Amino acid sequence: MSQANARSSVAPVTVLPLDEYNQTLVSYVHPADWVNPNATEPYDLVVIGAGTAGLVVAAGAAGLGIGLKVALIEKHLMGGDCLNVGCVPSKCIIRSSRVVGELWEAQALGVQVPDAIEVDFPAVMARMRRLRAGISHHDSVQRFTQIGIDVFLGQGHFSSSNTVEVGGQTLRFKKAVIATGARAVRPALKGIEDVGFLTNETVFSLTERPKRLAVIGGGPIGCELAQAFRRLGCEVVLFHRGDRLLNKEDIEAAEIVQKTFLREGIRLVLGCEMERVENTSAGKTIYFKCNGNLESIAVDEILAGAGRAPNVEGLNLEAVGVEYDPRKGVAVNDYLQTTNPKIYAAGDICMDWKFTHAADAAARIVIKNTLFSPFGLGRSKLSSLTMPWVTFTDPEIAHVGLSEAEAQAQGLAINTILIPLTQVDRAIADGETEGFFKIHHKKGSDQIVGATIVARHAGEMISEVTTAMIGKLGLSALSGVIHPYPTQAEGIKKAADTYRRTLLTPRTKKILAILAKFS
Repeated sequence: MSQANARSSVAPVTVLPLDEYNQTLVSYVHPADWVNPNATEPYDLVVIGAGTAGLVVAAGAAGLGIGLKVALIEKHLMGGDCLNVGCVPSKCIIRSSRVVGELWEAQALGVQVPDAIEVDFPAVMARMRRLRAGISHHDSVQRFTQIGIDVFLGQGHFSSSNTVEVGGQTLRFKKAVIATGARAVRPALKGIEDVGFLTNETVFSLTERPKRLAVIGGGPIGCELAQAFRRLGCEVVLFHRGDRLLNKEDIEAAEIVQKTFLREGIRLVLGCEMERVENTSAGKTIYFKCNGNLESIAVDEILAGAGRAPNVEGLNLEAVGVEYDPRKGVAVNDYLQTTNPKIYAAGDICMDWKFTHAADAAARIVIKNTLFSPFGLGRSKLSSLTMPWVTFTDPEIAHVGLSEAEAQAQGLAINTILIPLTQVDRAIADGETEGFFKIHHKKGSDQIVGATIVARHAGEMISEVTTAMIGKLGLSALSGVIHPYPTQAEGIKKAADTYRRTLLTPRTKKILAILAKFS
């Protein structure tokens, strides 16, 4: 193939439905008329994958303005899962669904609303597509080209120890980064391929509301979407093989979400074995066994929300000595270096933390370790990160640091302070008293080792605790932070004040009494 022909061989990508919003999206993140640039020799950094990790690595390196040559390769859509089929679209529809949740609670707040709340589902989805398209220019081919990055659209794969091939061209590199992410896995359910199913990669293409929706998986993705679609008017049944939802979260936190789901009319099928699914006159009929009894339920759509698989296929990793596991992804050390010292990885392809902010943080480590750590000096470690995360149900569950079980497993003695939202005045005023602030601190110290917050906006509050942990500020310091009254974040100060009161031992009280006497 000639160089000219190679540069013109960018395959078009379609995002359904083909409305003006999705056409705008595609024009930014995979333009049909894009022509790959002529490869520069050699690149300081070649990045494969333009999701969050890849974009941050490429932009961070090129944006320094020190003349680094950076190439970025993407076979599908710039922006990866977060922009196209993850954070952005899901939070758009969750926002719409929260309005419904507020209306369900309106009567208790003295506001009368009609018994039948009308949800314009096509309008909800159109709003999501409009907002996604409006944000997409931040991750566009054009923007990254303007900051000096050579953007190549197409399937990239390693061809030698220092080369990657894409679109008929060979890109030589000094260092390379694998950031190809992960994808939803097919449920291990007999007949699922025949009847068809949705994943997070296809559910946001819906334009009509499914009357009956089955969600497989009671983890964060399954729970967030199950609640959102229930509030948007679907009859929802949620299947989870565990005996409780969100089994990786704090037990008390998960219990609050589970009770909320039941109250909102989500049918939960827990601890049961799904056997098969087939098309019947009633719809897509799922057969499952609970307590030895075979049951069935018919739905219109099935959403698979459990399990992620790393995108390791087609990279030819064997050719460059990069070890990987088809289920766990690329093997890396604490510096995010693969078994090939010239090649690093970041994001869902190699990490247990499958969050956008985790990919961003890892990408910053990769920039430093690949470009600014000569002879391995001054490298940063993944294990040094303090990683918060949020499950965006309503109420939200936000967590950072160790849980009680993890502290026990590490042999770390801790004390736990629990402040229910029923003790927080703003939560009472808001009618949002289902939740709590739970902070773990090292026994005999005010050092915070972990926290869980359950509240409608828990994700907006967890960063205060994360900041304290990173800055090595203990509960005594947080007790001295003035929190505006009334706010729900005051629960953090209440927890800190609770710790301070434990310091009032009989001996301390005697000393204070003496000081007061002579003051």
